[in-house]
Amino acid sequence: MFAVRSFTQHLRYCALGLSIMLLSGCGSEVKEHSQTVEYQSVLAQSLVLNDRYQQMQTYTGTIRSANTTGIGFELAGKLNNIVVDSGDVVTKGQILAQLDTDLLVAEKQQLEASLLQTQADIDLAKSTLVRTEKLKTQNYVSAQQLDETQQQVISLQANQKRIEASLSAAKLKLEKSTLLAPFDGVISQRYHNLGEVIALGSAVFNLVGNSQPVAYIGVPVDIAQQLTAQQNVDVRVGKQTFTAKIAGISAEVNTISRTVQLRIQLPDSARVINGEIAYLVYQQDSLTAGYWVPMSALTDGVRGLWNVYVLVQDEQPLYQIERRDVEIIYTNEQQAYIKGAIQANELIVTDGLHKIVVGQQVTLAKTQPLEAL
Repeated sequence: MFAVRSFTQHLRYCALGLSIMLLSGCGSEVKEHSQTVEYQSVLAQSLVLNDRYQQMQTYTGTIRSANTTGIGFELAGKLNNIVVDSGDVVTKGQILAQLDTDLLVAEKQQLEASLLQTQADIDLAKSTLVRTEKLKTQNYVSAQQLDETQQQVISLQANQKRIEASLSAAKLKLEKSTLLAPFDGVISQRYHNLGEVIALGSAVFNLVGNSQPVAYIGVPVDIAQQLTAQQNVDVRVGKQTFTAKIAGISAEVNTISRTVQLRIQLPDSARVINGEIAYLVYQQDSLTAGYWVPMSALTDGVRGLWNVYVLVQDEQPLYQIERRDVEIIYTNEQQAYIKGAIQANELIVTDGLHKIVVGQQVTLAKTQPLEAL
């Protein structure tokens, strides 16, 4: 009994000793891990100094056909017939509308009757003049009577000319009572309805010609001075981009927009609609030294400035974070052109700025030179 009890106690002592050894090993392992330091790894790129940058400027304007006009009758009257409507395609010389011509027809008939009567009076006066001249040779009439007869013929002939001119005017009014298309195009809008009395000079239709489409775009004076006639430029209309030609540059500045208007001819194949917005995309060089950086490398600063995080060499392979103030000069969709308290070939953090702070030691994950897109 005593031997069994001694053996059991011996086993307990062995188990306790083994537990103490295991705990001692674990403690040393924990202590060893606690001395290991993990450093944040960052993406960085080196700065490349540029003496200039190219900026894309966009200016807006409108599309208009070279022939776009409001057309109407040259005289007042009641609209008697409308042949076309908005959206109709017309050709030059096609009848578009007509006025009521009853009064003009009656006036024409009256003038024709007056002309016949005047012609008869002239024939009679000429016969009388011939007889009077014969009687004058025989001294049967006085010189006064001969002169009166001659003047009567001349007066009737002048009256005949006046009636003929009035008759020509009446015929011309009849012709002008029919509105013809002045050029090929499309009716974009109709302004009057059947039976309306139209005032003199009132437009009945708006006609958009089928000629080459033109973009009218205003640009600042300094940009206009850099452009020349017949120069090719890029014009965007909707989702289409065309290589167009500058047909003309205005000689004056618009008093409201303070821009100079460009007349840009689009290619004949351009399928655009009158009144669409056109965009002139112009690339301009600006002589300002600076650096291109990705937008992700910038963070908010103070007093209108921005900040970048620069990597300063510490103990190899560690770098220390420094914050530098910079000014944004120009931005595009992906990059910013900046200048400030930075120098060429310095390393800046390009991503993950929210994971680091000033003075933190980090390691370098990747380095690439920064260049403009």
